[in-house]
Amino acid sequence: MQSDPELVTGDAVVLELRLARLASRALAFAIDIVVQAVVLLLIVLVITLAGVHDQALEIALSLTALVLVRVGYPVLFETLSGGRTLGKIMFGLRVVRDDGGPIRFRHALSRGLAGAIVDFGPAPVWSVVALVVSLCSAKSKRVGDYLAGTVVIQERADEVDAPLIVMPPALTYWAAQLELSGLSDELALASRQYLARYQQMRPEARDALGSELVNEMAGQITAPWWSPEVPPWAYLMAVLAERRNRIAGLPYGPFQRPS
Repeated sequence: MQSDPELVTGDAVVLELRLARLASRALAFAIDIVVQAVVLLLIVLVITLAGVHDQALEIALSLTALVLVRVGYPVLFETLSGGRTLGKIMFGLRVVRDDGGPIRFRHALSRGLAGAIVDFGPAPVWSVVALVVSLCSAKSKRVGDYLAGTVVIQERADEVDAPLIVMPPALTYWAAQLELSGLSDELALASRQYLARYQQMRPEARDALGSELVNEMAGQITAPWWSPEVPPWAYLMAVLAERRNRIAGLPYGPFQRPS
């Protein structure tokens, strides 16, 4: 893996993320292809067992199923799981925006369509397009990534130290009043990863990204960032600690700066 100095946030500051290796992406893709093949085979079997005797209709249904599986599978999984398919989950990979933020449906759709039409095409040999483009890209991007403005990163938990999430004592009462039902799992994960990499990031990068995460989190939980004296990492730490405590019933821990 590598850290790409050109991966920047919307404020044009460097964000250090671990780019996925081409080999791990290829293996993840192979697993996804196997899953898609199994799903497609089951659909064709259902069509056959349904007793469709019109050959033209059978071909049309099969082609429709092929398109839906080939495009729908990555779009559905990457949208619902925040940038991951089954293959990516197995290898600890995730698709994120160029600025490090979580992808949306439009990003997943752009990648899915480009993957089916350009990168991998109608035949396995067509995968050479994705391979060549990825090898020529400093960020191992394929055509779909360029069109969607995304990049694939490595986020395997055992390769990034898990942050120690504890409740800042000064924010205990404030956090207890929060309504956290609107906090998404994707934003909570992004915040945990930010805290895990806090000491490894450049000061300007971590300040900018921390502010972005706080502003997005404040919008989801309707709790504005009320004081500039409270650093972004403390705000995020308090919210994540309160969320964890409500889910697991854990006691509050002593206040510590992320390390």
